[in-house]
Amino acid sequence: MKLNTYHVINDPIHGAMQFKQHEMSWLKPFIDNPVMQRLRHIKQLGFADLLFPGAVHSRFNHSLGCCYVASQIADKIELDAHDKQIVTIAGLLHDIGHGPFSHAFEEIFTQHKIRHENWTPYFLQEFYSDEFLTLYNKKNPDFPLQEEQLSIIRKMIMHEETEHKLLADIVSSQLDADRLDYLLRDSHFCGVKYGEFDFRWLLHCLVAVENQGYKRLGVTFKGIGVVENYLIARRLMIRNIYYHYKKYAAELMLREFLSQLSLALTTEKQLETIKTQPIGQFLGNVRKFNESSITEKNKEALTQQFLQENYHLYKHLCDYDVFMLIRELANSNINHPAVKIAKKLQSRQLPKVFSLDAKQYEWVQERVNSILSNPQNNIQSWQLATLNPPHHSYLSKDRIKILDDQGNIKNIDECSFIIKALLDKVETSCCLIIDKEVLEAPPIQQLLQDL
Repeated sequence: MKLNTYHVINDPIHGAMQFKQHEMSWLKPFIDNPVMQRLRHIKQLGFADLLFPGAVHSRFNHSLGCCYVASQIADKIELDAHDKQIVTIAGLLHDIGHGPFSHAFEEIFTQHKIRHENWTPYFLQEFYSDEFLTLYNKKNPDFPLQEEQLSIIRKMIMHEETEHKLLADIVSSQLDADRLDYLLRDSHFCGVKYGEFDFRWLLHCLVAVENQGYKRLGVTFKGIGVVENYLIARRLMIRNIYYHYKKYAAELMLREFLSQLSLALTTEKQLETIKTQPIGQFLGNVRKFNESSITEKNKEALTQQFLQENYHLYKHLCDYDVFMLIRELANSNINHPAVKIAKKLQSRQLPKVFSLDAKQYEWVQERVNSILSNPQNNIQSWQLATLNPPHHSYLSKDRIKILDDQGNIKNIDECSFIIKALLDKVETSCCLIIDKEVLEAPPIQQLLQDL
């Protein structure tokens, strides 16, 4: 009887994702590890499901999809098995450093930003243990992993300089497996069409090209149209989903809730039980970190100290920990801003959001600061705010390469006026956020009249 030589993962985006049995043996020890399983409980798009109810997919879903896309690219450009092993593992682990609600949780660091990438090396270090490597290599005698291969994986995920540039392009570039998966996945789960492009044709057009003495990931000239489609899809997803005004407003409330809660833990005796939980301990330490005197000289040292001392707490956190806090405070009778915000988040009472022209932003920000600084107005920072997140679709750094029909290598923007128009263009999504309870306050009404 012939045994099934493939392991299949059914996926709403890529269909039946097939991995050969030996390839699944490469991946399963990582997939089954607790630090990877944790991603099942972290939503890919933060609070986007408050606007797009289907957007409840997780970082785990996306990581599997990215791993599959990386394996498909590896097959298309005919990587050998050892290189394919490295890129598929890197694709699987690329988002392992995310905290609750993904990027939204990073905003709790107000003085010096700590991103998910900063936590990534600590998660990856879990796989350097003798115990993990011994068990892994026992299951993969033909494809053993040593610290050398893990270091290559870490460099690719961390965007560090490496001589394995072709492999790194598959993991992290302007045409990487990460973006090729999340655009399609996020578009699908949000119920929109913005992120759609012809993935199969783009995959068909991928090719390894020579560039400055290295092999790099590029596309044939037949792929110009689909790359245009892909970059336009990325721009539309950024503007309409990732930087959606209401999504940002909800995540601002989340940030303010966690910030106010970290202060409440020091004053409210009713919250003593939260202080002993990992999420409570972590928030308390974040507050101390935000209040510390950080300079350019000591920034790196203090950041590394914080990461080292708090990784044991952070690695256990997921969305459920934050939801637990929201529910507990929403049902309490404590008179504190954290409780007010929790009640609003629990019942989806989102603030009003007004879009701003980029030219208006500076003076509106000045007016907001003036309103907040006047104690007579009795308006707090979580009730009135502006946002001006910059974003771009395509950068001149590491441009996508085209192999034309004469065998020449060119930058894709030299062959497409659409992509040339996107090159290094920074856009903004400026908005004014106002809590509905203060909407009728005289200084707010005057501000709205002046817009």
